[in-house]
Parts: sequence; structure tokens; C-alpha cells
Amino acid sequence: MRWKLLRRRWSVSAPRVTVRSRMAWPLRWLILALMMGCSAALALWAFEFGKEITGLDRDARTELVALREEVARLREEHDRAVSVANTADSLLKAAQATQESLAARVKSLEAENLALTRDLGFFEKLMPAQDSSKPLALRGLQATLDSPGRLRYQALLMQAVGRSGEVKGRYELMVTGIHEGKAWTQTVSKPGQSFEMKQYQRLEGTIDLPAGAVVKQLEIKVLDAAGKLQASEVARM
Repeated sequence: MRWKLLRRRWSVSAPRVTVRSRMAWPLRWLILALMMGCSAALALWAFEFGKEITGLDRDARTELVALREEVARLREEHDRAVSVANTADSLLKAAQATQESLAARVKSLEAENLALTRDLGFFEKLMPAQDSSKPLALRGLQATLDSPGRLRYQALLMQAVGRSGEVKGRYELMVTGIHEGKAWTQTVSKPGQSFEMKQYQRLEGTIDLPAGAVVKQLEIKVLDAAGKLQASEVARM
């Protein structure tokens, strides 16, 4: 009987037996997680300890510090270059503005020089000759019809070269032409036609003409205070 029981227990036809652990599965997962965490911490410590031993960490920190210093230096150089570029741009714009201003000024001076050259040529023609024997000279007498029945004149009276001092006198005007088909002459002498000058004086004014008069020429005579003729000039129309 006992033999049959033993044979049945150890034979293929023996009943199945399930072995269950007394520990709950959440606890087993917790223990497994703790073991994995400890393994990871141990591996990390070993890695850091290995870097410490081999000096890799120190080199990396030194290189990081050097790189940071290099970046700071490059930023400073970049800021300095930007500042220099901005300054150069400002100086360039100022130089361009100055150049444009100088060009405009040169153009203006050229125009003034041309005008002065023309005026100088005009006054050179008006200047009396060096060998002039008369104390006064008339230059540039012009006569134009300002309006019907009115003649406008102008001339430049000046002292001869080498003479100085104040000069007083008066001048007379003589208009010659045709009026009503005949030769006609009109002499104009007014109190306002007196002068008092040191170097030069402009003589100008208007003359009222008879209606229908045709002017052919205008003559101006300059007299001193004693009534002596000092200079004369004729302008033909």
C-alpha cells in the first residue's frame, strides 16, 4: 500500500502541485526597482570616479573655462569692431556732407569770381588813362528811352589817376534830335545836377521830352565850381 502511494507520487500520473511565494508582487516590484536604482547609482558613481581618476573631468572644466573666456573676448572684439564701423560710417557721412558743402561753396565762389571778373573788365574800361591831363573823366554814358517822352541816362564820373581831394561842381545835359520835322536841341540844367565827390560818383536821372521828339544823341558836360569845363561825353542813340 505504501509502495503504491510512493509510486503514484513520483510517477507521471502524480497530481500537479503549484508552488506559490508568500511575498506579494508589489513588494517584489519595489525590491526590483530598488535594486535597479542602486545599480544605476553604482554605475554613475563608477563613471564619475573613472573620470576623476583619468582627469577627463578636470580637462573638460578647464576647456569650458577657456571657451567661455574666448567667447567673451570675441564678443568684446565684435562690439569694438561694430563701434569702429559706426564711427567710420559717421565720419564718412560727415566727410561727404563737408565735400558737398565745399563743392557748393566752390561753385558759388566761381560764379562770384566770374561776376567780379566781368565787373573788373567793365571798370577797367571806365578807368581814365594814366596820361590823362584832365582832373575829371566821364565813362560809360548810357541813354535809353525809359517810356514815351522820357529819356533815362547814367554815367560814371571819377577823378583822374593820381589825383585826390574833394571835388565840387555840376553837370549839364544837351539832347539833340528831331522834333516836328526840324532839328531840335534841349539843354537841361537843374539844381539837382550838382555833385560833391572824392573818388567817383554815379550821375543818373531822367529827362522829359516833348511829345513826338526823336532823340539822336545825348551830351553831358561836367563843370567845376567856377563853371569851367572839366569833362564831356556823348552817347548816340
